[in-house]
Amino acid sequence: MTPALYLLAVVILGFAATLLHLPPLVGFLIAGFVIGSSGLPNLPVVDVMGDVGVAILLFTIGLKLDLRTLTRREVFGTAVATMVLLTGLGAVVIGGLLLLGLQVDTVTPTGVVLLGFALSFSSTVVVIKLLEERDDTGSLYGRIAIGVLVVQDIAAVVYMTFTSGRTPSPWALALVLLWPGAKLLGLVLDRIDHREMRTLFGIAVALLPGYLLFDALGIDGDLGALLMGALMASHPAAKELSSSLFTIKELLLVGFFLSIGMDGVPGTGAFILAGVLLVLVPLRAVVYTVTVRVLRMRRRTSALTGLAMTAYSEFALIVVAVAVEHGVLGGEWTAAVSLALALSFMLSAVVNRRPAALITWITHLIPHRPANTLHPEERPLDLTGVQTVIFGMGRIGRATYARLYADGARGVLGIDNDASKVEQLAAKGYNILEADATDQEFWQRLDAVHATKAVLAMPDPGANLHVIEWLSRSSFTGRILAIARYDDEAKQMCAKGVDVVLNVYDGLGASLAEAVEALDPDSCDRHGPECTQTHESATESAAEPATGSAPTPEPDTG
Repeated sequence: MTPALYLLAVVILGFAATLLHLPPLVGFLIAGFVIGSSGLPNLPVVDVMGDVGVAILLFTIGLKLDLRTLTRREVFGTAVATMVLLTGLGAVVIGGLLLLGLQVDTVTPTGVVLLGFALSFSSTVVVIKLLEERDDTGSLYGRIAIGVLVVQDIAAVVYMTFTSGRTPSPWALALVLLWPGAKLLGLVLDRIDHREMRTLFGIAVALLPGYLLFDALGIDGDLGALLMGALMASHPAAKELSSSLFTIKELLLVGFFLSIGMDGVPGTGAFILAGVLLVLVPLRAVVYTVTVRVLRMRRRTSALTGLAMTAYSEFALIVVAVAVEHGVLGGEWTAAVSLALALSFMLSAVVNRRPAALITWITHLIPHRPANTLHPEERPLDLTGVQTVIFGMGRIGRATYARLYADGARGVLGIDNDASKVEQLAAKGYNILEADATDQEFWQRLDAVHATKAVLAMPDPGANLHVIEWLSRSSFTGRILAIARYDDEAKQMCAKGVDVVLNVYDGLGASLAEAVEALDPDSCDRHGPECTQTHESATESAAEPATGSAPTPEPDTG
């Protein structure tokens, strides 16, 4: 009966939140407090669901992570500066409240500093969900936010490792074998179909060589899940693997949000503290915004980052729990921080629901600075001399680029938001720019669109439609060619004025028919692997310029 009541509370309050145009997680948090104050027995499975959900979340973050981004100034510098500033701010505010007579529970001076440290982090769960809902994980501010979250999570894990009293096993040194082991896992992934087994494979990798193995060796399991994702990030199927885990990750995280409020109703002092900490949330946004701006980001990027990083982190509960275990904080501090955490989640969800007007207002408050002082990725783009722009440099985009140059075209520019792909193609001589063309900030950086042709070759449904919208608002007056996967998508493109729309599957069918007609039955053994390999190689070579024939990039595009 108890599980049914849990489920009823989650469904009703989650649905109520959506009716109020709030994210469902607000309803899940309220459900946790309702269940915690109702006298219902705690179900251990809820905590297990939450732990597994966070582990899988961190694994999916790792799948999208380029470890080189963590060393960039705008990421590492932001993480360190904000942790120091927010730790000091939190400790001063809590210490001041205690001097004014606030009663929560026993606390030592060390405990006050640890509370400030715990509250200096931002919520990985909330920020990642926010970025995924906006499809902004690949944007510059999204990459900065994710990188800062990873650095913060590593700092929290290091703290817990040193204070937990657990000494890592000598066998922990053997974890370096996971690096070549990830290559073997990649070979296994190549042989797994694209349905439920791929999802099970992802869960198994996140939990077995990830969470459980690290935990057994005396290292925080969440760090293990993150690192396993990072080791698998270079695999071609990493993005698909992440997508296959999305639904089950979202369901398991319901347990995480429920568990936050299930410690019961805090006392009066805890409510006062949570209210004050909630007032500090806008100051957190200011600290992040100013820090990112100082590190030479544009005003809009700074404001978006600051607004996204407002919610307190779930790691605060773990840091406080360790402090309680060591006697520097009383037990009621856990409930007080849980309440502050839940309220900050709700506030962040509400503020970030439709932030356009707020972002515009904040942007206007930030002083302007010359373009030449901005980070290179933030400076205005001048595409003078570019005649054809190809949005999306996957196989279709690369094949289009190669064919245009083979036919003598010049002034061709490829645009893609995959940093590793851009780096590889640039090394081969492609004129390519790393940018997210579906994001508003890319179009705001453009001085003008001088091209006469735009090729929309992005594979994600809806992405090409976003670019069409931005092209219609820009100075572009040329011809548009696009690919589509679905008939309804193609009809929308035609309605928006696209000159040529090619259905990927129709084109593939026509090409396959031509190949069947041209196939010489005596040219190879149709049951042998060599013919298949030859055809695959031909496909790849058609998508890339021949070695030494790739053009030198023309104008510098930023």
